[in-house]
Amino acid sequence: MKRGNLLLAIFVAFAVVASACGGGGGGTSTKPDVIVGSTNFYEQITLGELYSQILEANGYKVTRKFNLGARDIVYPALKTGQINILPEYLATLLAFVDKDGKIAKPTTDKNETLAGLKKALDPEGLTALEAADATDQNGFVVTKDTATSKSLKKLSDLQPVAPTMILGGPPECPQRPFCLLGLMSVYGLKFKDFKPLDVGGPLTVAALEGKQIDVGLILTSDPSIVAKGFVLLDDDKHLQLADNLAPVVRKDLLSKDDGTLTKLLNSVSAKLSQAELNDMNKQVAVDKADSKAVAAAWLKKQGLIK
Repeated sequence: MKRGNLLLAIFVAFAVVASACGGGGGGTSTKPDVIVGSTNFYEQITLGELYSQILEANGYKVTRKFNLGARDIVYPALKTGQINILPEYLATLLAFVDKDGKIAKPTTDKNETLAGLKKALDPEGLTALEAADATDQNGFVVTKDTATSKSLKKLSDLQPVAPTMILGGPPECPQRPFCLLGLMSVYGLKFKDFKPLDVGGPLTVAALEGKQIDVGLILTSDPSIVAKGFVLLDDDKHLQLADNLAPVVRKDLLSKDDGTLTKLLNSVSAKLSQAELNDMNKQVAVDKADSKAVAAAWLKKQGLIK
């Protein structure tokens, strides 16, 4: 073989080997397959769609396993790898995983509770990514008229007017530290009366609308807040434990990824405010819109997918 042809053959062979080995710095890693799960609750299904759709839009193959049941069923499925991403709530999951509080206890601070949850999840081969501002926890609401007439934006604003107001909530509220006991000890609130109703359900909503109560306890992500135009009072002295939303992910999934998956899921959390979550919940639970369409519209509105 002539010298020129021999050099050309060596160069071609080297190029083939380098390409096969991913040389040249331009090799692309294979994206791992993803299985997103959810419990049997419309909010969870919408969150599952947010995670699924942003990953699909960026080249991940996603399998949905939604509506699986309660946490007692879904969390073991996450631990065993039947699913590998799950929308969760910081304080509630931490108390569920670390029942005795030996590793960490939930606090009213989002970042502290997230750090504690990560410690508790670590031995399980799981981790929690960044948490959203949106929560699903005890909240206290008033009608828009009451908020306007009494200048109410936060719970501490109730102090001068509480003695003229009736609080409504679940029957056990007067004995609970995150209900009336907490409102008294943390905020110094003394209400005119307490009316036993239900756990943030239709009785509380109807009593607020009918002016039978002035302040009602419902969950912070309840769709009636948007549907009825209620005002959710800000927990400015941090009575409630931090039940912010966050994706919980298997660490073996993250080890197969180049970090893109984490960035994408964190981008959803960064945009997910309480008002945005409540609006999506209202669309699904009240307006009967499809969770898939609601999630897609929200992601597009936020500029997270095209």
